[in-house]
Amino acid sequence: MTGVITTGNHPKLLWPGIHALFGTTYDDIARRYDDVFRVEKSDKAYEEIVELSGFGLAPIKAEGAGVVYDSTSQGPTARFTNLVYSLGFIETRESVEDNQYKGRATQRTRALARSMSVTKETVHANVLNRAFNASYAGGDGKPLIATDHPTLGGNQSNKLAVDADLSEASLEDALIQIRTAKDRRGLPINLTGAKLVVAPQEAFNAKRILGSTGQNDTANNAINAMKSMGMLPGGVVDWVYLTDPDAWFILTDADQGLISFQRRALEFAKDGDFDTDNFKHKASERYVAGWADWRAVFGSQGA
Repeated sequence: MTGVITTGNHPKLLWPGIHALFGTTYDDIARRYDDVFRVEKSDKAYEEIVELSGFGLAPIKAEGAGVVYDSTSQGPTARFTNLVYSLGFIETRESVEDNQYKGRATQRTRALARSMSVTKETVHANVLNRAFNASYAGGDGKPLIATDHPTLGGNQSNKLAVDADLSEASLEDALIQIRTAKDRRGLPINLTGAKLVVAPQEAFNAKRILGSTGQNDTANNAINAMKSMGMLPGGVVDWVYLTDPDAWFILTDADQGLISFQRRALEFAKDGDFDTDNFKHKASERYVAGWADWRAVFGSQGA
C-alpha cells in the first residue's frame, strides 16, 4: 500500500460513536534474533571475516633427518555488507485535525516501529530459512548447511547425510557429527552443541525430547542421554519467523558463526511539507545478518 493518508482512509475516525479500535496494537512477538546471532557493532560499509588454516599433523622425524616445515593459508572470506531498511508514512494535516479519537487512533508511529522490528526478525530468520538453498552461498561457495563444504582436509558436512524429522535419534546423530567436527586442515576440534532452534510447529516436540528424563516416546527403560550428559544447555529457541515447519537447527559454540552487524541503530524522524502541510514520518536502520563459519550451525530440512 502506498500513498498519502487522508481523511478518506479512515472516514469513521471523523465522527463520534466508535467504541473501540483494533488492528495496530497487538502485543509484539518476543525478540529472538539476538538469541540466535551474535550482535556486533560495525563502523564500515562492510565487514569481512576470513578463515585461516592451521598446521597439519606432525610426521615422524627420522634420526638425523630434517624437520618438516608446514605453512598456513587463507581460506574463504565472508563479506557482510550493511544495508539500510526504511519505511515511513505521510498523513495530511486535515486527517490529523479532524480525527475525533486522537488518544486511541494515532497508533501509526507504534505500528511503524512494529514493522521495523518484524523486518529485522525476518531478515535474520531468512539466514536459516535459506540455509539449504544453493542460491544463497557463503564464502566457500556452499549454502550454510551442506554435506560438501570444501576444506584442505577434504569435504566436510554440517548436514545429516539423510534428512530426518526432529527426533531423539536424529538429534543424537547431529550431536555426534558436531562432536567429530574438524578444522580446515582436518584436525579434530572441540565443538559442542549450544541450543536447538525450531519453528513453532516443532516446539512442543523439542521440549519433550530435551526435557524427558527417560528416553523419549518409548517404553524402553533407558535414560535420556542428551539430558544426562548436559547437551544443548541453551535449550530450545522457538522462532516464529522460520518458514519451514519441520526444519531444525543446532547452534554450536563456534566463535565466528551467525553474526549480526549493527551499523546504525533504529532512528525515527518526522517533518512537515511546506507546500502541502502534510506530515511525514519515517524510520530507518542499517544492519546486516549473515554467517562466516558454517560449523556454527548443524541441521536438517526434515524428512
